[in-house]
This record gives sequence, structure tokens and C-alpha cells, in this order.
Amino acid sequence: MGMLKMPSGRKIKLVIFELLEYVAFSVPTLVIMEQFASAYHNVMNTSEKTHYWLIVSCSIAYVASVSLLIWVPVKVLLYKKRHLYKKIKGWRPVMMMCVVLTTLPSFSFSVAMTEVQKNTTGTISAALPDNLPDLPVSLVLTSLIVVDIIEKLRIYPLRGRQKSNEDDHTHPTTLQDIKTVTEQVNQHEENSVPPQPARRTQLPVQHLEEPQEPSFHSGVLKAASHRDVRSEIFLWSFLLWSDTIEMVRVAGHPAVYKSGWLYPVYIFSFISLLRIILTPQNPLLNSLGILLQDIPFIFVRLSLIIVLGTVTPVLGLCKNVLVTLSYVYFNHLTKFRVFSTFEIS
Repeated sequence: MGMLKMPSGRKIKLVIFELLEYVAFSVPTLVIMEQFASAYHNVMNTSEKTHYWLIVSCSIAYVASVSLLIWVPVKVLLYKKRHLYKKIKGWRPVMMMCVVLTTLPSFSFSVAMTEVQKNTTGTISAALPDNLPDLPVSLVLTSLIVVDIIEKLRIYPLRGRQKSNEDDHTHPTTLQDIKTVTEQVNQHEENSVPPQPARRTQLPVQHLEEPQEPSFHSGVLKAASHRDVRSEIFLWSFLLWSDTIEMVRVAGHPAVYKSGWLYPVYIFSFISLLRIILTPQNPLLNSLGILLQDIPFIFVRLSLIIVLGTVTPVLGLCKNVLVTLSYVYFNHLTKFRVFSTFEIS
């Protein structure tokens, strides 16, 4: 009797990743719509649960439909047709499906969940809670970030130790060595090239004096200073969306969700999430971060502070303003002569 062949680690990794992605794709919609059904049932104030089970069954039918008609075919196509997958540049189909088919419906029913608890006269119903539950927001954004992390981790093995810069035995060139070589080259050019009119140059990075960083090659400090790109993916994936997470949580404030300000908060928060469709190294990612997140958040946060007070932290507004100004200045204004300070006479 032949021995059973154990599945390879690559196949196990693929199965685990696909299961986690599908859970993150389907669970938020089911949870949000179940809470919407509960809120609608409470407002109806009836013992019958016909409407409740109708909404729940519709949510299950929606998730099953998009899974069978869109999610599974796209996944199979990307896995089987590798030549088609290599032609996709700059954006990620999996993230687009999550944003359009999961995040958008979840945000929509989060808004609808508060609207069904308001009566026709426009006054707030007593059934409306003092604070919106945190579960819907945390679940939707966490699921989206988890899919983003999985997509980034696919190119890395999960086993084995990632080699870092500290593990290399080569000694990097010191700043003093760079200065010495640069000075010799400049001196040689000055002796061989005749004087020319003044011209602007780019920032001479090699002349900047940076703080000296320590390096540890043994003992506990070496283990503590080791950096692994796989663990940093988790860190930066959550930090990247901290601003959007804080903005969506503002919608849970009573002064926001009991007024019309609930709509711009959710709309611009969703628009800021569209950046997650792009690949991590897309050159347009920084500019879109300014256009889709920081600039809209400036107007939303400033308006909220003026009208409702500090329902949103002033620190968030400062972050959006400083990031926008620094991007415009260093990427565009420094091209003009009046802002160009690095010149050779």
C-alpha cells in the first residue's frame, strides 16, 4: 500500500490564504446586514420576524451570488492564467472586488442602519443608541486590511528567517569615504572644465550629514535589532489606514450620526479607501493619497470642528494639512527658481 503524499507547504499556504481572504470578503457584509435587520425589526416593534429573516436571507443570497459569479471565477482565472495576471500592472483585482463588493455595501447599510431608526418627522427615535456600535466599522476595515496584508505576503515564504541588512558581513561605505571621493572628483572637474554660468542642480544627497546609526553584530542587541520585512507588512498596513479608521469612528459620535454629517464622513472615508486597489509600489500612490484622503479630510474635519466642535481630533487636521503642504512644496514648488536653494555659482 503506497504512502499518502503530504501536501507541500506552498499548497497549504495557498489554501490558508484563500480561506482567510474569502472569510474577510464575505463575513463583513453578513454581519452588517444582520445588524441592519435587527435595527429594522426593533423599529417595526412587532413579534413577527418576517422582515428580519427576509433581510438576512437576502444578505446570504447576495454573498453567495457575488462569490459564485465574481469572486471564484476571478480567483481561478488569476491562478490558472498566469500570463494574464502578469499583464495587470499598477492595480490589484482582489482588492477592487473587496472594496466594491464588500466595503461599499457595508458602509451603505451602516448608514441605512441609523436611518431606519429615525421617524418620518425627522426627529431622532428613542431606539437610536447614544453611540453607534464599534463592531461594524472595525470588522469592515480590519477585513479589508487583512486582505491587503495577504496580497502583500504572497511573494514571501512564511517559513525561514528573512535575511536583513544587519546580517550582511560587508561593511557599508561610510559618509566620510563618500565625502572624500566626491571632493576628489569635484576637484578634478574644477581643474579640467572651464568656468560655466550658474546653474541649478538637484539635491546633493551624498553631502547631507545624517545621524550615525548603531549596528550590533552579536548578543541580545543583534536579535533585538533584526528587521523582517514580513512583520513590517503588518505594521505599515495598519498604520497606513489609521487616518481613515479615525475618520470612520467619528461617525459614531452622536452629534455626527444624528445629523446629516454622517453622509460626508462615510462618503469621503470610502473614497480614501480606493487607494488600496493600487499596488504598494505604484508611483501614483502618493499623489492619490493627497487627492483622495488628505485634501478631502481637511475640509471634512475643518467643517466638523467649526460646526460641531472637536468631535474629531485637531491632530488629525494638522496631519492632513502638513502632509498636503509638504507634498506640494517638495514635489512642485521646489521646481521654481525662487524656492531653489541648491545652486552652483
